[in-house]
Amino acid sequence: MKADIGGWQVRLDEQARRRWVEQGVWPDRTVFQAALAIAEREPDRITHVTGDAQHRVDALLAQARALAAGLAARGLRAGDVVSFQLPNWHEAIVIDLACAMLGIVVNPIVPIYRDAEVGQALADCRAKAIFVPESFRGFDHMAMVRRLAAHLPELRLVAGVRAARPDTDSYEALLGADAPAPALSRVDPDAVKILMYTSGTTGRPKGVLHSHNTLARALVAAVGHWGIREGETFLMASPVTHVTGYGCGIELPFQCGTRTVLMERWDAAEAVGIIERHAIRATVSATPFLQELVAQAQAQGRRLPSLHVFACGGASVPPELIRRAHEVLENCRAFRVYGSSEAPFITLGFLGDDERDLAADTDGQIVDYEVIVTDDAGRRLAAGAEGEICARGPALFLGYADPEQTAESFDPDGFFHTGDLGHVSAQGTVVITGRKKDLVNRGGEKISAKEVEDLIHTHPAVQEAAVVSMPHPRLGETVCAYAIPRPGASLALEDLLQLAESAGVARQKHPERLVLVEQLPRTASGKIRKDLLREDIRRRLESERG
Repeated sequence: MKADIGGWQVRLDEQARRRWVEQGVWPDRTVFQAALAIAEREPDRITHVTGDAQHRVDALLAQARALAAGLAARGLRAGDVVSFQLPNWHEAIVIDLACAMLGIVVNPIVPIYRDAEVGQALADCRAKAIFVPESFRGFDHMAMVRRLAAHLPELRLVAGVRAARPDTDSYEALLGADAPAPALSRVDPDAVKILMYTSGTTGRPKGVLHSHNTLARALVAAVGHWGIREGETFLMASPVTHVTGYGCGIELPFQCGTRTVLMERWDAAEAVGIIERHAIRATVSATPFLQELVAQAQAQGRRLPSLHVFACGGASVPPELIRRAHEVLENCRAFRVYGSSEAPFITLGFLGDDERDLAADTDGQIVDYEVIVTDDAGRRLAAGAEGEICARGPALFLGYADPEQTAESFDPDGFFHTGDLGHVSAQGTVVITGRKKDLVNRGGEKISAKEVEDLIHTHPAVQEAAVVSMPHPRLGETVCAYAIPRPGASLALEDLLQLAESAGVARQKHPERLVLVEQLPRTASGKIRKDLLREDIRRRLESERG
């Protein structure tokens, strides 16, 4: 059902809402209220660690109150949108708390985005303010936003963070302005609290809307399934501007009583030290992070016994990587998980000693969601049949900022159509086989890119691979493989053809071209940008013909 909450058209089923609140499925409080509850019991609790700095909950709340006063003095009100494009800095935590206190919607933007992506997001969400680093990794974010601001009439505040010379609009100035405490009204936990844009790998970015309740539920369900206890520590290297980093990096300590160590920049050797020093219990990251951590731990001869959970998702996860992680890391249960910004943690993975094959060969166990599989006509399919994955549940997003996109993505029963292809077993395991737009249509024969990728990953010379469609004058599309060879290894197309032949796969699935690269283009969450790979091979072919 649609509702107008704070000016946003959202999907909210009142009957389900009452049931979830009564059953305690939804906490029915904001993250600011959750942080207050912790501070009342234990004001000196360390909730976050950044570098050598430990952040107490009472100190974070004090800074959030000061920032909220500064924002209110500048005219920001409940329902307004405040964007931030920050690395994994503690300032992002303070901004999130301050906005939750006022009922402001936060719009995280990943730091790698530039004028085109940032300008599009700010214009689309009508942001009233944005926080950016003055400069980060050699890029002048302030200069970029000032260029954009000339074309964004609703953007009234551009605030630099950690500025060399803070001005009246900086984060530091707002925090120290000693503005009067704002008049506060109740913030509805069902109201939109975050607007996060998809990466746009399969089309134009969509503004995903979550409430305080929906996002909190995703975190509580995950921690409960993984057996993480209050006081235990997460490592978060994913950007806090991505749904995983935002949820587990910023909000998890307040919602579940855990602690998070934030890494500003991923470095596997540094991560090994952090895991040992802070007794890290769990982490959630993309495939490259697990690959590099396992390799680094093995190279250093470290077993990392404190690490019990590594949830791996966001990109294709080779089964061999999960099995290798179990061999190298002493107590770690690595497993594949499946979800998205719209539906975080649809599956939560397998942790049992007798479930290692399930952890490696499936994308996890459905928890807290109803999941169905449909054909192109929207008809439900039987267990084991391949089709589009559709989900609904208490952690599902409220819809998109564009109501038309929302209408296109939900069916009359309230199931969200993910655009992912896969199958669900009778036991509730999910296997993702690709995306609707991640298929190779070879002369009418639909080929799963993921199936070919999984095969290529079994070759000993392959470190990582991605398969995309390649234009063909007669067949329309054929299979093109991009691959990163292992250090010191040689790899040629003939090697992959021999592999495919020995595996007995249909010849239509054999790669017809191999492009060797040093790295694959990725989104901030680690997902491979296949749209860029498809464009790359198209240009290569045009250049060769030219």
